[in-house]
Amino acid sequence: MNLPNNLSTVADQAVVERARAGHESAYRELVRRYERPVFSLIYRMVRDRERAEDLTQETFVKVLNALDSYRPEYKFSSWIFKIANNAAIDQLRRKELDTLSLDGAPDAVTAERQEGTSLQLADTGESPLQELQARELGGQIEEAIAQLRPEYRSCILLRHVEGYPYEEIAEMLDLPLGTVKTYIHRARSQLRELLEHLKE
Repeated sequence: MNLPNNLSTVADQAVVERARAGHESAYRELVRRYERPVFSLIYRMVRDRERAEDLTQETFVKVLNALDSYRPEYKFSSWIFKIANNAAIDQLRRKELDTLSLDGAPDAVTAERQEGTSLQLADTGESPLQELQARELGGQIEEAIAQLRPEYRSCILLRHVEGYPYEEIAEMLDLPLGTVKTYIHRARSQLRELLEHLKE
């Protein structure tokens, strides 16, 4: 397979094939593409920067070791997020932690990095007061999400923060589609109960 030296425009599946053949540049390209979104997903789950960094590194080690098991008929992003999500859920089961950060990852020093790891609640163009209210609301939503079971939490984050369709979440989490829909329905119900006081 003849691929250009600059892999940034090459489809994931072709880059994976090259990585499987032992080309380190292809593996580095996969890390470049997915390090930030994988870290963002894990950080929102475990809410601890060092743990999220360790779990991100662990995810990529698992990805490298399991590249031969990746099936190219599926989206690579779904496959890698499934590995990342499993690492985060395993961590949560070992130790209960807080959940996502409204302001993004704690190491988000650039505006782009902060935007990439933050929970978007407010429209741009809001007044400072509206933005403050949105942040306060976001904090209460964070606390409510932190109280959900890890399985519910990952489903609700993948659906409403990452924007994945139900079918892709089912594929990522290796769950039946009906189970994903049930988890999201139950998570929404619990969140409604936990946030009932905000209606006043």
